[in-house]
Amino acid sequence: MNDEWPLLCLTAVTIGAIHTLLGPDHYVPFVALSRAGGWTARKTIGVTVVCGLGHVAGSVALGMVGLLLGGVVLQLEAIEAWRGDVAAWLLIGFGLAYLCWGLMRAVRAAPPVHAPAAPGSAWAPWLAFLVFVLGPCEPLIPLLMVPAARADPGAVAAVVAAFAVATLGTMVVAVLALRYGLSRVHVPAVGRFGHALAGLAILVCGGLVKVGL
Repeated sequence: MNDEWPLLCLTAVTIGAIHTLLGPDHYVPFVALSRAGGWTARKTIGVTVVCGLGHVAGSVALGMVGLLLGGVVLQLEAIEAWRGDVAAWLLIGFGLAYLCWGLMRAVRAAPPVHAPAAPGSAWAPWLAFLVFVLGPCEPLIPLLMVPAARADPGAVAAVVAAFAVATLGTMVVAVLALRYGLSRVHVPAVGRFGHALAGLAILVCGGLVKVGL
């Protein structure tokens, strides 16, 4: 491993953290699902980490394939852009479906504010995982190419690890911070619309991803 790997790792950590914080789709959906489903902090962290791992792993797998096939950075980034478009539409569809389901549940059942999570919401974490696996980590591909160009597998592994840790760590911190903040806000009037509001939040995140915000 050459002398540039510490700088590459620092860059990966910085970009990973900034990339995550600037993308509300990295944490808002988990907070919305956690609040609507009455998840514990442990379950919220678990779902966030699993989805985050899938998020990073998808791009790492693409990067590894590109390296093995001698892919060009721009070609890989084009594929990442396509994946991002697919992920945005899936997020929009997920949010819209969850919003409609939440509205129907609220109108028909009208449960109390602190009612337990509905059985039908059990599929939400799995759909979130699917969306995040398809969602791209655009900054990771160029970062992989730099050490790879120097035929340094150790540097590639270090960069991937640094980016993954920074991304997952930032996701968890952002989710827990926002979750805690919302837990201090009590609005009983909208309690039975919790799932619908979660769907709306996810739908808005998907829209933001689609327009590139």
